[in-house]
Amino acid sequence: MDEANGAGQAGPLGQSRPIDVVSLYPKDMNIYGDWGNVLTIRRRLKLYGYEPRIHTYNQGDPWPEQVDMVLGGGGQDSGQEKISDDFFKRADTLRALVADDVPMLMICGMYQLFGEYFETIDGTRLDGIGVFGVYTEGREQRMIGNLVEHSDQFGDIIGYENHSGQTFLRDGVEPLGHVEGEGRGNNGEDGTEGARVHNVIGTYMHGSLLPKNPKISDFLIAAAATRRYGEFRPWQEEGQKAELARIDETAANARRVAASRPR
Repeated sequence: MDEANGAGQAGPLGQSRPIDVVSLYPKDMNIYGDWGNVLTIRRRLKLYGYEPRIHTYNQGDPWPEQVDMVLGGGGQDSGQEKISDDFFKRADTLRALVADDVPMLMICGMYQLFGEYFETIDGTRLDGIGVFGVYTEGREQRMIGNLVEHSDQFGDIIGYENHSGQTFLRDGVEPLGHVEGEGRGNNGEDGTEGARVHNVIGTYMHGSLLPKNPKISDFLIAAAATRRYGEFRPWQEEGQKAELARIDETAANARRVAASRPR
């Protein structure tokens, strides 16, 4: 289902500047507030003077003709199994978009499926599409709680992890960040959290992630705009600038509270 959110948003000289965003399997892969990432991108695109076009893609839906960004959320093992057949039908398309530098954010269950495989705790193996050089093993221990990690690009990233799958990076794979404090991250052993390749981010951070981390939101938006229009050029009236400043101040307050709370 496509949503014409922000239709008519005009840029310089009254020109519409659409950005087409695909929300991947929100019916089965959207728990722990991950839909908030879509809402955040939609709102910030409007405030930067772009026209957000949100395409919700579920099993059997037609694939959008234009894709500038892809957002995927977390889900239970059963949700991953439900989408598996359809997901592999779209695997070549997704890998081609990754190679073409389309920005993507994959949370938890979708992060696992973008890896090589996920072996559940009962020994069932769910193959991934190999975007990330990572693999995941189900374990008894559940890793849950507020999480702070540091990234050279984004500074401190703050979110909430809730997963029993433990993900391991192959040699040379870049993590999103390194865990600070009591967080567990990918596996609770090597201090890494998430993974990066091209303009794609995989992470275990729910919460949802983007409302509390504007730098990551703006990275995704800038990458999408630059790829489509050759540059990221915000076009804002004073009211839009003021609203964005209020949102960022609220995010800063939320970050401080989340970082101070015990796991």
